[in-house]
Amino acid sequence: MPNAWDQGSARLLAYLGFQAVATTSSGFAATLGRLDGQVTRDEALAHAADVVRGAGDVPVSADLENCFADEPAGVAATIEAAIAAGLAGGSVEDFTGASDDPIYDIGLATERVAAAATAAHAGPVRFVLTARAENHLHGRDDLADTIARLQAYQEAGADVLFAPGMGNLDDIGRVVGSVDRPVSVLVRPAGLTVAELAGIGVARISVGGSLAFAGLGTVVEAARELLDHGTFGVADQVQLGRTSAQAAFKG
Repeated sequence: MPNAWDQGSARLLAYLGFQAVATTSSGFAATLGRLDGQVTRDEALAHAADVVRGAGDVPVSADLENCFADEPAGVAATIEAAIAAGLAGGSVEDFTGASDDPIYDIGLATERVAAAATAAHAGPVRFVLTARAENHLHGRDDLADTIARLQAYQEAGADVLFAPGMGNLDDIGRVVGSVDRPVSVLVRPAGLTVAELAGIGVARISVGGSLAFAGLGTVVEAARELLDHGTFGVADQVQLGRTSAQAAFKG
């Protein structure tokens, strides 16, 4: 499930044949000249609606960070707004946003997932709720705690479980074997392959902001070459991007 960072990238990814698309909080923040975590709830939801329009008939799941609220009622309100924006799914994470205390207490975190699940499943069409355990992105490489959290989030009603930041195939396999819900995994450049992850039962993968930052990396590389050497050696990438856009965006 690749992550789009704007309406055009969503349309391009849908055109390429992906069966679902996600948003990326870091990739979207970069389009605004900001870092991850610096986007407001209203901005994120408006962006998600743009991605939905770009993706057309392809379902979109949104990276909703911590649902922009600490308390369960605020989490539920964000999920309700996400459904109204046309999203097919979205995530709630247990990262507090505070560097000195980055992960919610498991009790509050589970209450937040339960509130999100109640909102997600109240309507005629089931909104697919992904519950994220953020330990491994914030220096807490405690696999036992991660598994305990994902099990609690499962019981609270989450449809998909996600522990981004795990790169060890054995650890991921332990997570998959410890829960009864589909498991999503964040993959990074030169990391684990789709085949390797599928082989241990992973149901879904995300690339986070990697596609967005790959695009920015190409911009930096080309611009530096132009500035420092007076040459512009990205003709192949330019041609591929132009012809792909023309094919995806026509009509």
